[in-house]
Amino acid sequence: MNIAIIGAGNVGGALAKAFHKAGHKIFIGSRESVSDKTKKLVEENPEFKILPINQAAAEADVILIAATPDSVRSISEALGDVSDKIIIDTMNSVFKKPEGYKNTTEALLQLTNCKDIVKCFNTTGFENMYNPVYDGNGIDMFTAGNSTKGKDIAAKLSKEIGFENCYDFGGNDKFDLIEQLAMCWINLAIMQKMGRDIAVKIIKR
Repeated sequence: MNIAIIGAGNVGGALAKAFHKAGHKIFIGSRESVSDKTKKLVEENPEFKILPINQAAAEADVILIAATPDSVRSISEALGDVSDKIIIDTMNSVFKKPEGYKNTTEALLQLTNCKDIVKCFNTTGFENMYNPVYDGNGIDMFTAGNSTKGKDIAAKLSKEIGFENCYDFGGNDKFDLIEQLAMCWINLAIMQKMGRDIAVKIIKR
């Protein structure tokens, strides 16, 4: 697939590299001023192509957004017509919310003409995005949203890059809940100082 990454920081960069390793073509959507992180990412991965956000979105089958909540409105305006795309929102609003919205995914649904928008790749650290394997076993990922098509693609991509399972949290009403799972990881890894090399795994009896 062609995948556009909007926001090439730690999470976006890690997923760009993981998706490319799995055989996908990566387009980095950037504003006019290309950030130092984006420049470094493309220098280290010359197969990636930097394009303006609307052009990267036009080239993509899937658009992954890994930016900050306060940039959601400007990114939505820059995307253009994304009515036939799938958007995966990796952002969390646990510390800061997009103005006027409870969370970033709700904002994207209101601010774009894309209906296949889901939240995924938001519940763990970027290190686990690039390498989700612990002692030979893949950790778990989670997704939420009303779009079955979007969740199927998110689950497929997560398994392609090494996650063992991608559990369905439910519809759009679960966006806040899945962000709370992200907050649990942040609390343990950072606030409780357990370190970033920890992960969530569902065990069934």
